[in-house]
Amino acid sequence: MTEAAASSASLARAEARARARRRSWSWLVPTLYILFLMLPIYWLVNMSFKTTNEILGAFSLWPRNFTLQNYQRIFTDPVWYWGYFNSLIYVTINTVISVAVALPAAYAFSRYRFMGDKHLFFWLLTNRMAPPAIFVLPFIQLYSSVGLFDTHIAVAMAHLLFNIPLAVWILEGFMSGIPREIDETAYIDGYSFPRFFVRIFMPLVASGIGVAAFFCFMFSWVELLLAKSLTSVVARPIASVMTRTSSISGYELGQLAAAGVLTIIPGALVIWFVRNYIAKGFALGRV
Repeated sequence: MTEAAASSASLARAEARARARRRSWSWLVPTLYILFLMLPIYWLVNMSFKTTNEILGAFSLWPRNFTLQNYQRIFTDPVWYWGYFNSLIYVTINTVISVAVALPAAYAFSRYRFMGDKHLFFWLLTNRMAPPAIFVLPFIQLYSSVGLFDTHIAVAMAHLLFNIPLAVWILEGFMSGIPREIDETAYIDGYSFPRFFVRIFMPLVASGIGVAAFFCFMFSWVELLLAKSLTSVVARPIASVMTRTSSISGYELGQLAAAGVLTIIPGALVIWFVRNYIAKGFALGRV
């Protein structure tokens, strides 16, 4: 019995040492993966503090002649900083309208059954599958005829064609997971539908609202074709401004890098504020 106990103890110690060795190396793969993901962002930041001549010259891991000229031009040139303001304006308008319209639509799809509901739901998703290029000419002609060309609302409304179906699809998945008994109990307690929807139902799908708002914001923020085609001067977005950085000597790479760094910041802030909702969305919803 003593030899068996000693053998079992030595085996347990060997297994413990093996687990400790595995844990000691478990950080390596995630760390390398994170470094791999951060490398393009670091390189973009690195280029933003260089001149174009230095970027095209010798290879360096950090700026040899550190300069803030690229950022200074963005913050002092109205064409540049209004590009950011214009993008934020129409993206915010689009996100608010998309979520506001998608909430009752998703509730209807999740709670009621009517003729053609599945066909209508599929038709909404087909709008998200269509490439934006096929809608450029109709939108230009329509907005030019009604006087909406080169306005923030024009770009926001154009992006609704793609973001509302996405928001409806995401929210419907969250709402379908909420028992119908909650609706019936609220009606028995005397709640009107608007009061029930705002005070009881919307807090239950707060994660879905956060996820839908995040994706609507991001898709509208990075979309270039419609935003560039439907604007010219007044509402020109930053993506359009960045495509006009060419000069006689070529493209101003440092300027583009600095603009790219500043373009990442709004998306990063949105991710920070809705990070908990996104995590729940990946766990519970249709994301």
